[in-house]
Parts: sequence; C-alpha cells; structure tokens
Amino acid sequence: MGLLHTIKSKIPAAWLQPYHYVLARGSALVYGNPSNKLIVIGVTGTKGKSSTTQMMAQLLTASGKKVGYTGTAGFSIAGKVIENRMKMTMPGRFVLQRLLREMVQAGCEYAIIETSSQGLLQYRHLGINYDVAVFTNLSPEHIEAHGGFAAYRAAKKLLFTHLSMRVHKIIDGKKIDKVIVTNADDEAAEYYAEAPADKKFSFSWHGQASAMRIVPTNVIRDEDGLRMTIDHVDFAVPLVAEFEQQNALCAIATLAAVGIPLTQLAQAAKQLQSIPGRFERIVCGQPFAVIVDYAYEPKAIETLLRSIVPLKPRRIIGVHGSAGGGRDVARREKIGRLAGEKEDVVIVTNEDPYDDNPEEIVRMVADGARAVGKIDGQNLLVIMDRQAAIDKAMQLAGPGDVVLLTGKGSEPVMAVAGGVKLPWDDRTAARKALAKIGYGV
Repeated sequence: MGLLHTIKSKIPAAWLQPYHYVLARGSALVYGNPSNKLIVIGVTGTKGKSSTTQMMAQLLTASGKKVGYTGTAGFSIAGKVIENRMKMTMPGRFVLQRLLREMVQAGCEYAIIETSSQGLLQYRHLGINYDVAVFTNLSPEHIEAHGGFAAYRAAKKLLFTHLSMRVHKIIDGKKIDKVIVTNADDEAAEYYAEAPADKKFSFSWHGQASAMRIVPTNVIRDEDGLRMTIDHVDFAVPLVAEFEQQNALCAIATLAAVGIPLTQLAQAAKQLQSIPGRFERIVCGQPFAVIVDYAYEPKAIETLLRSIVPLKPRRIIGVHGSAGGGRDVARREKIGRLAGEKEDVVIVTNEDPYDDNPEEIVRMVADGARAVGKIDGQNLLVIMDRQAAIDKAMQLAGPGDVVLLTGKGSEPVMAVAGGVKLPWDDRTAARKALAKIGYGV
C-alpha cells in the first residue's frame, strides 16, 4: 500500500478540507507563486478537458509560443512530455506548483491546466492565479462522488468564481485580463458565465456570431476532417471525430479570446493532431480498424460510437469496463446497456478497480448488456484479464470491423487495491494482441 494512500486513509473526513487548504496555500509559497509569471488557462467540464488542453498547446506551439500543460493524459513543459502515472486529472498541490515553476524556468509564456471538479473541491486551484477559465460541457457524470448533479455543477463553478478573486498580472508591461470562455451550445454555459470577469467570450456551432461569440460558417465535415470559416478566415482542421472537432473549436475560440490572431490560428490548425489515447488508431497491417479511446462515461462512449460512423464498420466489437474507487456505480449498467444496444459484440473486462471488487464491477456492466438482449457466449463475453479480453477482440475481428478499446486511452497504469498502480497501456496491449494473430510482427 502506498504511503500517501495509507496516511490519507487515517485522516478523519472532517479534517480533510483544512488539510487540502493548507497544502494549497503552502505549496504555492514554497515554489514562489510561479503562476504569477505565466498566462494561466484553466479548462473544466465533463468531457473534452484533456483534448482541449492539448489542442491549445499544439496551436500555441505552432504559433511560436512556449507552453506547458498538465492533465489526465500527461504533462508537458516547453515540448518535453512527461507521463502522468498518478491517475489524477489535477495533480497534488506540490506536484502542480513544481510543474508550474519548471514551466517558468523553461521560458514558457502560457500554462494550461486541466482543472477537475474533484481538484477544485480539494483546493488545488487556490495557489494558482488563473487568467482564463474555460467551460467545455456538462453532463450528469461523477455525481455520486459529489452528492448529486447540483453539487457537481457547483464544484466546477469554483474555477470561475476564483478567477476574479486573484490580482491582475502585469507581464511584459501589459495588464492581463481575466477572461471566461464558455460553450454556448451547453445549457450550463450561462451559469458559469455569471461569474465576474473582464471579458466573456463564447463559441457555438449555431446562431449568430458577434464580437464576443465565435460561430463557424461554411462548415464541411468529411473523411479529411473539418473545414469552416470564422470571421472571414478559413480553417482546415485534419481531425475526423466529432468530439475532436468540438474540442478544436473550443481551443481556437479560447486562444482568439486571449488575443492570438485568427489568421495565425488558421495556419496552426492545419497541423493539429489527434491526442494520444483519444480516437487513436492502432495500425499494424490488420484488415480491420482498432481504436483506443479514453471514453469511460456513457455520454463519451455514445459520442465515440457516433464518431466511427464515417468508417462504415461491418461490425463493432467493443471492450468495456468501469472504474471503482468511489466512481459512479450507476454508470456501470449504463455503459453495458449502451454497448449492448450499439455494438455487435461486447467484451466486458477489468479497468481500474481501485479498492472495489473487480468482479462485481464487471458483473454490473455485463448485466446492462444482458438487459438489452446480449447473450453470454455469443455476443457477450466476460473476460476478467484485460490483455486476454483484448486478445479475444482481435481474434474475433474480420475485414471491415472496428474494435473499440475504451476506458484507458493512453494511461500508463492500472489502479488496483491498496493504492497500487500497475504498469499498463491499452495501445501496447493492442499491438501485442495483433502480433499474436500475425500483424505487426
């Protein structure tokens, strides 16, 4: 059992909030308040945080800026990528402040922080002077850990209310505005935009554009990606999946809001690449598609399934699980039902059980698939060992099929009992499975 896991398990629940508060304030002081020397963008929402964060970093880098970011899928400091082996979207205060200081030392101008509701509740944001707060979307996920949807929604608003409570920075002689950017297509956008800020921007795929709202026109989606026009500037974004295009628009709108010219962003957008572990295709010469995706919630899986429609799959073979460790129990059956309804073959396996019983988690997911007609041994398989489950998916796949591996993406570890994190990578597991049937060897 990890030392920190042991220590935290011994702290009474009533003491945890003061514990988190003191760490947040103390860590910023220890590292010299590095966020005061950077333009800091915080990204929150149910889905799309990691992709939006990394797309912003790509756009800024292509525009000649030095940037760092932190998030679920990893950390980066001026182009140097660091694995996130912590299984945390928003790392602990001392780790986060150390990363911010390293960004300053590396000459970064921007820091982009994937900011989770859990991190906000644990005060990990308090020692950070944010300049921009970005809202991607909101859906009823993670609600059990927060005590209900209203509490979950309110937790995310802490980023926006915190924004104006910190002093304005002066960087290179220029006062840095406090800015809010929201997804106007989400009904929660107005709730987050209520918070005070110097400027408030939004983006949408619909309605009328304005000085404070980006709305693309001439939108064309095809096998080459997305083409659109924003304020008379043409964009060609080489990303095919629907959710990638949504996140790209969010990234473009945010950087336009902080003053990056649209013409510069249009040039940078031509170079956008898919985020590792997000709709990542594994190609080893096999006659079927293999896609690894981080999607672990029903809404995200639903979006993923829509995104493979252009591939015109003969069959869809899905490998699914669900996390333990206090994550929403209710979503387990929902994942199973969704997979059972939309996929031809469903394989249920272990994911990140933490201290929960992995067999119980898998049973609940499988029960959801059974409830919508999937039959054990025919189009529903329960295989506890994740490598064996992925092996089976590849063995079953034929020409024109699509194999989906969900829930892990590019994560480098699997979280099991006692705070232990075992080395794991779905992409490596997929390549091993393909090698066993003669591809990529």
